[in-house]
Amino acid sequence: MTQTIVPRVRMLVLLFLAVTGALLAAAGPASAHAALTGSDPAQGVVVDKAPTQVSLTFSETVSMNDDSLRVLDPKGTRVDTGKPSEVSGTTYAVQLHSGLPDGTYTVTYQVVSADSHPVAGAYTFSIGSPSKTSVSVSDQAAGGGVVGWLYGFGRYVSYAGFIVMTGGAAFVLACWQRGTGVRALQRLVVSGWVAMTAATLFLLLLRGSYTSSGKAGDIFDLDLLGEVLQTKTGAALVSRLLLLAAAALFIAVLFGAYDKREGEEKRDLTFGLAIGGTVVAAGLAASWAMAEHASTGLQPGIAMPVDVLHLLAVATWLGGLTALLVALYRAPADRPVEAPAARRFSRLAFSSVLVVVATGTYQSWRQLGSWSAFTDTRYGQLLLVKIGLVALLVGVASVSRRWTARLADTTTKEAVRESAPEKERVTASAATGDTVKQASGDAEPGSGNAKRAAQLARQRAAVDATRQKRQRDADPQRFGLRRSVLAEAGVAVVLLAVTTVLTSTEPGRTEQDAAAAGRASSSSSSSTGDSASGALTLDMSFDTGGTDGKGVVSVDLDPARTGANEMHVYVTRPNGRAFDVPEVKVAFTLEAKDIGPLPVTPDHITTGHWSANGVQIPMAGEWEISVTVRTSDIDQVTVSKNAQIG
Repeated sequence: MTQTIVPRVRMLVLLFLAVTGALLAAAGPASAHAALTGSDPAQGVVVDKAPTQVSLTFSETVSMNDDSLRVLDPKGTRVDTGKPSEVSGTTYAVQLHSGLPDGTYTVTYQVVSADSHPVAGAYTFSIGSPSKTSVSVSDQAAGGGVVGWLYGFGRYVSYAGFIVMTGGAAFVLACWQRGTGVRALQRLVVSGWVAMTAATLFLLLLRGSYTSSGKAGDIFDLDLLGEVLQTKTGAALVSRLLLLAAAALFIAVLFGAYDKREGEEKRDLTFGLAIGGTVVAAGLAASWAMAEHASTGLQPGIAMPVDVLHLLAVATWLGGLTALLVALYRAPADRPVEAPAARRFSRLAFSSVLVVVATGTYQSWRQLGSWSAFTDTRYGQLLLVKIGLVALLVGVASVSRRWTARLADTTTKEAVRESAPEKERVTASAATGDTVKQASGDAEPGSGNAKRAAQLARQRAAVDATRQKRQRDADPQRFGLRRSVLAEAGVAVVLLAVTTVLTSTEPGRTEQDAAAAGRASSSSSSSTGDSASGALTLDMSFDTGGTDGKGVVSVDLDPARTGANEMHVYVTRPNGRAFDVPEVKVAFTLEAKDIGPLPVTPDHITTGHWSANGVQIPMAGEWEISVTVRTSDIDQVTVSKNAQIG
């Protein structure tokens, strides 16, 4: 029995670690859920007069501290004064020193969106005329690095612990009350509670560093922890810890006093535990709903209760599935999972799937907003993967339902099957026991007889384990159910990993709205720049043929005349979302005068943004501007357009 269980359990553990590592590595930095949709001064513009403040507009409300919004002069010295303030709605501003000299200024921001995820970025504007700047902006997004990876892992463990604890308890209470005396199920539910509690404490410590510096050394900074406790996410994590204390009491009663009750007392306690457990589980689910996607955006008053229902249904389904798997493999031979219990769980799981589908459909509509978001946004693409995994899981579950329908209550059959050899087994056991007793009675401590007695005891335990495995495998229906449930559990591990990444990804509706607003803002600022200073903007589509090979590269040249110019290069996906590529190079060629190509290698500023100052255009004419975009070690393409400069 043990030899069969260990490889399968090891397989699930390895699958869990592999999927978690792959998905968290692929996830990279946490996606921004609030996007910068406007700024004043706008990105890349040249203003004649020094502004008195810099204001930023986001796609949703954000949280700021004293260092969330900074403005740096060309030498890297801060020129902002005071704490950022809310101007109106989603617009925030910081005041600037008066009498700022001409030159290029860098605006950096790092805020926390309403759904708890960090957002960071930077851009430049110039006063009078562009200049060289010594400011170096880190290209690491907020929420990335080791701390970001650890935070993502903590989220996965907290979800897994909630599912195992809640679903395991629901399975025992609603489907198989005899399971309260099975040690394997007790350990499963308690392990879920321990995992969730440890992960919540872990997330509470990581939160400050995750949303600010991203440094591992700041994890135990008590000042940061104090700031976290004053935020919505900090309150949610503390509430979760308090509810976990109530959950510990529930588990103690379920596997303690409840297991010893009989008759009317047990029925009364069942009702009380069902009500209390539902309240505690709903409160734990609400600790996610009140601080993440459901709490902001469209229809939060409806979305939060729907999110709670979704989490409870998922936990009942997948957690109950885990409990059934453990019961099928680890329940003792004298207390196997009866057919009625398996059938009750089958009905409960079917109802949970209906709730998951209904609530998931609403959430998908709310987070995507359009059919194109399924393929044009990362959230939509991950959601398609999740839908496929759910469909696969439902398909495997239908196989399990068929095994359940054919499952006979084998308790009586096993008893009959055992009755024939029972006398022989009992006689052999008695003889073995007598031998053990005689050997141990005649033995002095440390003597050979004592060792012989211990050896006989181990042999007897091995015989009993082999007999129990043979009894379990004798029923083909029960054996088939175990296999199909194991397959379900494997798919569920992958599904949970995808869901964890999905909850830290920018919703498709937000991404598309922000992209549209950004394009409108860029178009507006370009038009203003063209009339004021003759700035030039060229958009060129590219396709390198590799992964993430399609996109649009935009070149802004200001003031687009002979002499020194400031150049900005932006790389976006077809949906307008900025993304990074390994290399961008620009070249200027004036074929009429046989000048060029004049190569320019811009510096990377932030995600999807490169810049170069002092780009020299020696004479006026119709220049060919070529941009080489490399998206991998082997995939690159050069696109070009002609434009009149000077």
